[in-house]
Amino acid sequence: MSEQDFKVVTLRGPKKANPTTKNEKEKQVVHAQQTGQKVITQTKGQQTNKQRSNDFDVRKLDKDEGDYSVKTVNPDIAKRIIQARAAKKLTQKDLAMAIQETVTVVQQYEQAKAVPNQKILSKIERALGTGNWIRTGKE
Repeated sequence: MSEQDFKVVTLRGPKKANPTTKNEKEKQVVHAQQTGQKVITQTKGQQTNKQRSNDFDVRKLDKDEGDYSVKTVNPDIAKRIIQARAAKKLTQKDLAMAIQETVTVVQQYEQAKAVPNQKILSKIERALGTGNWIRTGKE
């Protein structure tokens, strides 16, 4: 039997030479620090939450004094809608049903809080039979 070629193979579990999880790596670093060994850690790539911005852009935005308010319905238009609705003896609910909008929309237009929408204004004009008087003030 001494003439046979064979190797002794020992079967064991997998080696854990390299830690696979972050926790294992952290444990090894802490253990090395506690035993007084020199530890050097490196991070690969940029792993920060810092956003890249130019100070120039921020200053430019700070200086910007533009008017960013939302344009609402002219108070004169709101008054004309109320006058025309009262002349027709309609309630806000009746007008809303006639133009197929909600009562809230009619209220916002009458309080001059709505963002002007030409389609809704033309529906109101048609329902009240005023022509362009509501928008222009001219008969």
